[in-house]
Amino acid sequence: MVNFSENISVKPRRSLLSVPAVNVRALEKISELDCDGVILDLEDSVAPDMKGKARDNLARLFADAPFGGREAIIRINPLSTTDGKADLQLVLSCLPDAVLLPKVEQPADIHAVADLLAETDAPERLKVWAMIETPFGVLNAASIADAAHTPQARLAAFVIGLNDLRKETRVPSLPGRSYLVPWMMQVVLAARAYGLDVIDSVSNDFRDIAAFEAECEQGRAMGFDGKMLIHPAQIEPANRHFAPDGAAVAEARAILAAFAKPESVELNVINMNGRMIERLHVVEAERLVAMADIIAQGKAKKT
Repeated sequence: MVNFSENISVKPRRSLLSVPAVNVRALEKISELDCDGVILDLEDSVAPDMKGKARDNLARLFADAPFGGREAIIRINPLSTTDGKADLQLVLSCLPDAVLLPKVEQPADIHAVADLLAETDAPERLKVWAMIETPFGVLNAASIADAAHTPQARLAAFVIGLNDLRKETRVPSLPGRSYLVPWMMQVVLAARAYGLDVIDSVSNDFRDIAAFEAECEQGRAMGFDGKMLIHPAQIEPANRHFAPDGAAVAEARAILAAFAKPESVELNVINMNGRMIERLHVVEAERLVAMADIIAQGKAKKT
Protein backbone atom coordinates (compact mmCIF):
# COMPACT_ATOMS: atom_id res chain seq x y z
CA MET A 1 0.00 0.00 0.00
CA VAL A 2 1.19 3.52 -0.81
CA ASN A 3 2.00 5.59 2.26
CA PHE A 4 0.11 8.75 1.34
CA SER A 5 0.97 10.55 4.60
CA GLU A 6 4.76 10.51 4.23
CA ASN A 7 4.86 14.05 2.86
CA ILE A 8 2.07 15.51 5.00
CA SER A 9 3.34 18.08 7.49
CA VAL A 10 1.15 18.26 10.59
CA LYS A 11 1.82 19.12 14.21
CA PRO A 12 -0.44 18.23 17.16
CA ARG A 13 -1.58 21.35 18.97
CA ARG A 14 -4.30 19.83 21.14
CA SER A 15 -3.05 21.26 24.42
CA LEU A 16 -1.05 24.47 24.80
CA LEU A 17 -0.41 25.27 28.45
CA SER A 18 0.14 28.93 29.29
CA VAL A 19 2.91 29.22 31.88
CA PRO A 20 3.66 32.59 33.52
CA ALA A 21 7.34 33.27 32.87
CA VAL A 22 7.64 34.69 36.36
CA ASN A 23 6.63 31.37 37.97
CA VAL A 24 9.91 29.48 38.35
CA ARG A 25 8.28 26.42 39.92
CA ALA A 26 5.87 26.06 36.99
CA LEU A 27 8.70 26.47 34.49
CA GLU A 28 10.67 23.71 36.19
CA LYS A 29 7.77 21.27 35.74
CA ILE A 30 7.48 21.64 31.97
CA SER A 31 9.51 18.50 31.27
CA GLU A 32 6.97 16.44 33.25
CA LEU A 33 3.91 17.63 31.32
CA ASP A 34 2.05 15.74 28.58
CA CYS A 35 0.94 18.86 26.68
CA ASP A 36 1.73 19.39 23.01
CA GLY A 37 3.21 22.80 23.71
CA VAL A 38 3.77 25.57 26.22
CA ILE A 39 3.02 29.27 25.84
CA LEU A 40 5.59 31.04 27.98
CA ASP A 41 3.80 34.23 28.96
CA LEU A 42 5.54 37.54 29.41
CA GLU A 43 2.36 39.58 29.01
CA ASP A 44 -0.91 39.39 30.98
CA SER A 45 0.24 37.04 33.75
CA VAL A 46 3.35 39.06 34.63
CA ALA A 47 3.12 42.26 36.69
CA PRO A 48 4.85 45.34 35.20
CA ASP A 49 7.63 45.39 37.79
CA MET A 50 8.35 41.66 37.22
CA LYS A 51 8.82 41.73 33.43
CA GLY A 52 12.62 41.85 33.64
CA LYS A 53 12.74 38.94 36.07
CA ALA A 54 10.41 36.94 33.81
CA ARG A 55 12.75 37.47 30.84
CA ASP A 56 15.71 36.33 32.95
CA ASN A 57 13.78 33.20 33.90
CA LEU A 58 13.15 32.33 30.25
CA ALA A 59 16.78 32.92 29.30
CA ARG A 60 17.80 30.35 31.90
CA LEU A 61 15.00 28.00 30.87
CA PHE A 62 16.04 27.90 27.22
CA ALA A 63 19.65 27.28 28.26
CA ASP A 64 18.42 24.04 29.84
CA ALA A 65 16.07 23.22 26.89
CA PRO A 66 13.52 21.15 28.88
CA PHE A 67 10.90 20.99 26.13
CA GLY A 68 11.43 17.43 24.91
CA GLY A 69 9.53 17.74 21.65
CA ARG A 70 6.87 20.12 23.00
CA GLU A 71 6.41 23.34 21.06
CA ALA A 72 7.72 26.38 22.90
CA ILE A 73 5.97 29.67 22.19
CA ILE A 74 6.85 32.96 23.87
CA ARG A 75 4.00 35.46 24.25
CA ILE A 76 5.47 38.96 24.27
CA ASN A 77 4.13 42.34 25.31
CA PRO A 78 2.95 44.74 22.59
CA LEU A 79 5.87 45.71 20.40
CA SER A 80 4.93 49.38 20.86
CA THR A 81 6.10 49.14 24.49
CA THR A 82 9.59 49.06 25.97
CA ASP A 83 8.89 45.62 27.41
CA GLY A 84 7.71 44.36 24.03
CA LYS A 85 10.97 45.40 22.38
CA ALA A 86 12.98 43.74 25.18
CA ASP A 87 10.80 40.63 24.86
CA LEU A 88 11.53 40.37 21.14
CA GLN A 89 15.26 40.60 21.82
CA LEU A 90 14.82 37.68 24.21
CA VAL A 91 12.97 35.75 21.49
CA LEU A 92 15.89 36.30 19.13
CA SER A 93 18.25 35.02 21.81
CA CYS A 94 16.19 31.97 22.85
CA LEU A 95 14.83 31.06 19.39
CA PRO A 96 11.58 29.33 20.46
CA ASP A 97 9.31 27.66 17.93
CA ALA A 98 7.10 30.75 17.73
CA VAL A 99 6.50 34.22 19.08
CA LEU A 100 2.89 34.96 20.05
CA LEU A 101 1.77 38.54 19.47
CA PRO A 102 -0.97 39.98 21.71
CA LYS A 103 -4.01 41.89 20.46
CA VAL A 104 -3.25 41.66 16.76
CA GLU A 105 -5.66 43.93 14.88
CA GLN A 106 -4.21 44.44 11.40
CA PRO A 107 -1.75 42.84 8.95
CA ALA A 108 0.83 45.51 9.78
CA ASP A 109 1.14 43.99 13.27
CA ILE A 110 2.36 40.75 11.65
CA HIS A 111 4.59 42.40 9.05
CA ALA A 112 6.34 44.58 11.65
CA VAL A 113 7.54 41.56 13.62
CA ALA A 114 8.28 39.47 10.53
CA ASP A 115 10.45 42.29 9.16
CA LEU A 116 12.40 42.49 12.41
CA LEU A 117 12.95 38.73 12.40
CA ALA A 118 14.16 38.87 8.80
CA GLU A 119 16.51 41.77 9.54
CA THR A 120 18.17 39.74 12.29
CA ASP A 121 18.40 36.59 10.14
CA ALA A 122 16.20 34.63 12.53
CA PRO A 123 15.83 31.03 11.31
CA GLU A 124 12.78 30.27 9.17
CA ARG A 125 11.54 27.77 11.75
CA LEU A 126 10.76 30.67 14.13
CA LYS A 127 7.09 31.34 13.37
CA VAL A 128 4.67 34.11 14.29
CA TRP A 129 1.38 33.39 16.06
CA ALA A 130 -1.36 35.98 16.56
CA MET A 131 -3.75 36.52 19.46
CA ILE A 132 -7.16 37.53 18.10
CA GLU A 133 -8.80 39.09 21.14
CA THR A 134 -10.30 42.45 20.23
CA PRO A 135 -13.26 43.57 18.08
CA PHE A 136 -10.88 44.90 15.41
CA GLY A 137 -8.96 41.64 15.51
CA VAL A 138 -12.10 39.63 14.78
CA LEU A 139 -13.34 42.06 12.12
CA ASN A 140 -9.95 41.98 10.38
CA ALA A 141 -9.22 38.27 10.87
CA ALA A 142 -9.29 37.49 7.15
CA SER A 143 -6.93 40.32 6.20
CA ILE A 144 -4.61 39.38 9.07
CA ALA A 145 -4.63 35.75 7.91
CA ASP A 146 -3.83 36.93 4.40
CA ALA A 147 -0.51 38.14 5.82
CA ALA A 148 0.48 34.48 5.88
CA HIS A 149 0.64 34.59 2.09
CA THR A 150 3.27 37.31 1.91
CA PRO A 151 6.99 36.46 1.69
CA GLN A 152 8.64 35.77 5.07
CA ALA A 153 5.45 36.62 6.97
CA ARG A 154 5.93 33.47 9.10
CA LEU A 155 2.31 33.51 10.32
CA ALA A 156 1.35 29.98 11.42
CA ALA A 157 -1.54 30.14 13.89
CA PHE A 158 -4.30 32.18 15.48
CA VAL A 159 -5.07 31.94 19.20
CA ILE A 160 -8.45 33.37 20.11
CA GLY A 161 -8.57 35.28 23.40
CA LEU A 162 -12.10 35.49 24.76
CA ASN A 163 -11.36 37.18 28.08
CA ASP A 164 -10.27 40.41 26.40
CA LEU A 165 -12.96 40.08 23.75
CA ARG A 166 -15.65 39.73 26.42
CA LYS A 167 -14.28 42.76 28.25
CA GLU A 168 -14.26 44.98 25.16
CA THR A 169 -17.67 43.87 23.87
CA ARG A 170 -19.37 43.58 27.30
CA VAL A 171 -20.57 40.07 26.45
CA PRO A 172 -20.91 38.19 29.76
CA SER A 173 -19.23 34.88 30.49
CA LEU A 174 -22.07 32.39 30.02
CA PRO A 175 -22.06 28.59 29.70
CA GLY A 176 -21.99 27.51 26.09
CA ARG A 177 -20.42 30.77 24.86
CA SER A 178 -23.44 31.14 22.56
CA TYR A 179 -23.09 34.89 21.96
CA LEU A 180 -19.40 34.47 21.16
CA VAL A 181 -19.77 31.57 18.71
CA PRO A 182 -20.34 33.74 15.58
CA TRP A 183 -17.12 35.65 16.23
CA MET A 184 -15.20 32.46 17.02
CA MET A 185 -16.38 30.86 13.78
CA GLN A 186 -15.31 33.98 11.88
CA VAL A 187 -11.77 33.49 13.20
CA VAL A 188 -11.83 29.77 12.39
CA LEU A 189 -13.02 30.51 8.84
CA ALA A 190 -10.27 33.08 8.29
CA ALA A 191 -7.61 30.68 9.59
CA ARG A 192 -8.79 27.81 7.41
CA ALA A 193 -9.04 30.03 4.31
CA TYR A 194 -5.33 30.76 4.58
CA GLY A 195 -4.02 27.46 5.93
CA LEU A 196 -3.42 28.49 9.53
CA ASP A 197 -3.95 26.48 12.69
CA VAL A 198 -6.42 28.00 15.15
CA ILE A 199 -6.44 27.52 18.93
CA ASP A 200 -9.45 27.93 21.22
CA SER A 201 -9.40 30.27 24.22
CA VAL A 202 -8.68 29.44 27.85
CA SER A 203 -11.34 28.15 30.23
CA ASN A 204 -10.96 30.21 33.39
CA ASP A 205 -12.24 27.84 36.11
CA PHE A 206 -9.67 25.03 36.01
CA ARG A 207 -11.51 23.27 38.86
CA ASP A 208 -14.63 22.75 36.74
CA ILE A 209 -13.36 19.95 34.50
CA ALA A 210 -16.88 19.12 33.28
CA ALA A 211 -17.32 22.66 31.93
CA PHE A 212 -13.84 22.50 30.44
CA GLU A 213 -14.61 19.23 28.65
CA ALA A 214 -17.80 20.78 27.28
CA GLU A 215 -15.75 23.65 25.85
CA CYS A 216 -13.27 21.20 24.35
CA GLU A 217 -16.07 19.25 22.71
CA GLN A 218 -17.59 22.46 21.39
CA GLY A 219 -14.24 23.79 20.17
CA ARG A 220 -13.46 20.57 18.36
CA ALA A 221 -16.88 20.66 16.67
CA MET A 222 -16.24 24.28 15.63
CA GLY A 223 -13.00 23.31 13.91
CA PHE A 224 -10.36 24.41 16.41
CA ASP A 225 -7.09 22.44 16.46
CA GLY A 226 -6.66 22.60 20.22
CA LYS A 227 -7.06 24.74 23.30
CA MET A 228 -5.00 27.17 25.32
CA LEU A 229 -4.85 25.96 28.92
CA ILE A 230 -4.15 27.56 32.27
CA HIS A 231 -3.63 24.49 34.47
CA PRO A 232 -2.01 21.04 34.05
CA ALA A 233 -5.30 19.38 35.09
CA GLN A 234 -6.71 20.50 31.73
CA ILE A 235 -4.06 18.73 29.63
CA GLU A 236 -5.52 15.20 29.58
CA PRO A 237 -9.07 16.19 28.61
CA ALA A 238 -7.77 18.57 25.93
CA ASN A 239 -5.56 15.85 24.47
CA ARG A 240 -8.46 13.42 24.47
CA HIS A 241 -11.07 15.70 22.93
CA PHE A 242 -8.84 17.19 20.23
CA ALA A 243 -7.19 13.90 19.24
CA PRO A 244 -8.32 12.26 15.99
CA ASP A 245 -11.36 10.05 16.55
CA GLY A 246 -10.47 6.35 16.33
CA ALA A 247 -13.33 5.50 13.98
CA ALA A 248 -12.48 8.46 11.75
CA VAL A 249 -8.84 7.37 11.57
CA ALA A 250 -9.86 3.83 10.63
CA GLU A 251 -12.09 5.17 7.86
CA ALA A 252 -9.28 7.46 6.67
CA ARG A 253 -6.92 4.50 6.42
CA ALA A 254 -9.55 2.60 4.44
CA ILE A 255 -9.94 5.55 2.03
CA LEU A 256 -6.20 5.70 1.46
CA ALA A 257 -6.03 1.95 0.91
CA ALA A 258 -8.91 2.07 -1.57
CA PHE A 259 -7.36 4.84 -3.65
CA ALA A 260 -3.98 3.10 -3.57
CA LYS A 261 -5.34 0.03 -5.41
CA PRO A 262 -4.08 -0.22 -9.01
CA GLU A 263 -7.59 -0.03 -10.43
CA SER A 264 -8.26 3.22 -8.49
CA VAL A 265 -5.07 5.18 -9.13
CA GLU A 266 -6.54 7.22 -12.00
CA LEU A 267 -10.07 7.50 -10.62
CA ASN A 268 -11.47 10.64 -9.01
CA VAL A 269 -14.47 8.85 -7.47
CA ILE A 270 -14.71 5.33 -6.09
CA ASN A 271 -17.42 3.19 -4.52
CA MET A 272 -16.38 2.17 -1.00
CA ASN A 273 -18.86 0.00 0.86
CA GLY A 274 -21.81 1.59 -0.89
CA ARG A 275 -20.54 5.16 -0.47
CA MET A 276 -19.18 7.40 -3.20
CA ILE A 277 -15.80 8.72 -2.07
CA GLU A 278 -14.10 11.50 -4.02
CA ARG A 279 -10.36 11.93 -4.38
CA LEU A 280 -10.63 15.27 -2.59
CA HIS A 281 -11.29 13.24 0.58
CA VAL A 282 -7.78 11.79 0.29
CA VAL A 283 -6.15 15.05 1.45
CA GLU A 284 -8.12 15.12 4.70
CA ALA A 285 -7.56 11.38 5.16
CA GLU A 286 -3.81 11.89 4.78
CA ARG A 287 -3.82 14.66 7.35
CA LEU A 288 -5.86 12.64 9.83
CA VAL A 289 -3.70 9.54 9.53
CA ALA A 290 -0.49 11.57 9.79
CA MET A 291 -1.77 13.31 12.92
CA ALA A 292 -2.80 10.01 14.54
CA ASP A 293 0.59 8.47 13.74
CA ILE A 294 2.51 11.43 15.20
CA ILE A 295 0.46 11.30 18.42
CA ALA A 296 0.97 7.53 18.67
CA GLN A 297 4.72 7.92 18.18
CA GLY A 298 4.82 10.54 20.94
CA LYS A 299 3.02 8.19 23.32
CA ALA A 300 5.39 5.36 22.47
CA LYS A 301 8.42 7.51 23.30
CA LYS A 302 7.00 8.25 26.76
CA THR A 303 6.31 4.61 27.66
